[in-house]
Amino acid sequence: MPKFPEPIHLPTNVYEARAKRHEQIVGGAKWGIKIRLAIILFEVIGFIFTNSSTLFMEVVASMLDVISTVFLIICIQLARKPPDKDHPFGHGRYEPLGGLLLGALLCVMGATLLIQQLMGTIQEEHVGYINYLAWIFPAIAVVLLEICYRYVIRTAKNENSPALAADAYHYRIDALTSLLATMTLIIAAFLPHWSLLIDHIGAIFINLLMIGIGLYAASENFHQLMDKIPDEVFFKTVKEAAEKVSGVLDTEKILIQLYGPDAHVDIDIEVDPQLTVDLAHKISQKVRTEIQKDWPAVRDVTVHIEPYYPNDH
Repeated sequence: MPKFPEPIHLPTNVYEARAKRHEQIVGGAKWGIKIRLAIILFEVIGFIFTNSSTLFMEVVASMLDVISTVFLIICIQLARKPPDKDHPFGHGRYEPLGGLLLGALLCVMGATLLIQQLMGTIQEEHVGYINYLAWIFPAIAVVLLEICYRYVIRTAKNENSPALAADAYHYRIDALTSLLATMTLIIAAFLPHWSLLIDHIGAIFINLLMIGIGLYAASENFHQLMDKIPDEVFFKTVKEAAEKVSGVLDTEKILIQLYGPDAHVDIDIEVDPQLTVDLAHKISQKVRTEIQKDWPAVRDVTVHIEPYYPNDH
């Protein structure tokens, strides 16, 4: 009696790609924490000397970024845990779950600070001046954050890492926040009699930006938790990988779930109706391997065998 086919083992580069993704994200996150801590220290000094509400909002936003990054590193570490008896699909959802919570936190903090700034704008008499050099502090932050963005996005493109690219765009968003603060304080410098009011208005806009970013982050992570259909490029990758296997005559239904560092693929392949079960099974194993080779994030692939008939769909 023929022996059951041996499983096809994945090449080592698949596991290396998964490990590299983790190193890139964690390394980029730790580097970002160091840069943001330096910016926080610099802007705290600026706030002490200028007492600017806009600079204070910048410090708060940067501190939230540091806290959120530390929390995300923890979630990323948890998401790496392999499947177990209670979690057969792994623990990858820790990443979007952490992102959802952080997005909600950013919204709450932004809304709380927005109310505080609105009350201050209404109740205060706005007597006094903002130091005309206050804009220098967020301007330097803009330069540092833009340098970080360009460095990380170049690395992300070279390594074809969408996760690292997402981290790079985070730097760009922070740079835009600092640019808004810079513009506010420059206007305040030219209108000293209105500088306190302008300073409060700038802080209000930063709060609104925080809420907007929080809503966007929460929405994106919520969609992943709810298994929203991913980008078409993932379906194309899976289809092309499956059709490389000899014996696959066509593909039909493809379902993809993304959850943090992992993905699960469910695919129907069509083969010659006259094939034996043994040969069809070997083809399905090869399809599973090819998909994981072309897309290392795929932790598991479920392959359904269908008979191929021309023009049946």
